[in-house]
Amino acid sequence: MDERDAAMIDALRRSHEAFNRGDFDAAVESAHPEIEFIPPGGQAPLRGAAALRAWMEPDAFEEQRIEPLDFRVEGNKVLVRQHTQARGVGSGINLDLELWTVWTFDDDLLATRVETYLPHQESEALEAAGLRE
Repeated sequence: MDERDAAMIDALRRSHEAFNRGDFDAAVESAHPEIEFIPPGGQAPLRGAAALRAWMEPDAFEEQRIEPLDFRVEGNKVLVRQHTQARGVGSGINLDLELWTVWTFDDDLLATRVETYLPHQESEALEAAGLRE
């Protein structure tokens, strides 16, 4: 792993840690101002760090936690396999699943794009990251 790969992974670890403690401002520090976020399940894409930051705010979930399980780097992209847990507001329904995210970084190590894939979309996530199964 080279220095750039390590820096991208470190930025993602810091972002996840900030998200988990509810510090959403810190969670988007490594996001490019015009980042594009593709949420899971066919939801409409969001553009901009402010929109991503607002999306992180709990609304349907009273608790949410994302734990990165592993990172795979290919060029300027990082594939993250992550364990996501959340509990619904009011309903108390628990969400507990592994997701895939593909992060694309620019030359300044700012994330310009985040794509989220559901558990059954592993092959699509690998393809988006430029990796082979």
